[in-house]
Amino acid sequence: MTTTAINTTQFMTSEQLLEHWQGHRNLTRRVIEAFPEKELFEFSVGGMRPFAKLVVELISIGGPALKGIVEKNMEGYNEEGFNPTTKAELLKKWDEETGVIKRYFAQISEERFQETFNLFGQYEFPVYQNILYFVDNEIHHRGQGYVYLRALGMEPPFFWERF
Repeated sequence: MTTTAINTTQFMTSEQLLEHWQGHRNLTRRVIEAFPEKELFEFSVGGMRPFAKLVVELISIGGPALKGIVEKNMEGYNEEGFNPTTKAELLKKWDEETGVIKRYFAQISEERFQETFNLFGQYEFPVYQNILYFVDNEIHHRGQGYVYLRALGMEPPFFWERF
C-alpha cells in the first residue's frame, strides 16, 4: 500500500478575506453615495425594493451576523430596528457597521471558520460559507443598485475599483 503525503498551502488568510469583503463594502458605499436622495428611497425597477431598503438588509446582516458567530448566539434575523430617512443616516450607519464587522471578524479564530454554525437560527453552514454568503448577497444587491442607477441615466462606479 502506497501512502501519498498531501502538502496543503493556505489559499487566503482571514485578513485577506476581510480585506476582500471591505473592498466590496467600499464599493457599495460609493454606489449609495451616487444615488440622488429621493431615488435612493423611492426608485425601483420591476417591483424590486428601493436601494435604501436593500442597504438596510446588508446593514442588518454583516455586523449582527458576525456578532452572533463570535458570541455563539443564534438569535433570529431582524432588520426592523433601523429605518433611515436620509442618505446621511444610511451612510453613517454603514460606516458604523464597517467598524462592527472589523471588530467581530478579528475575534474569529482560523479554526472557527471551519466550524458549523446555525446563523440566525436558520442557516446551518460552516462559518466561512456564511461569510462568503454575506459578500455574495452584497454583490447581488449592489448589482440591483447598478441597474437602478443606469435606469436613472447615471453611470455607476466601476465595479473593479473597490478601494
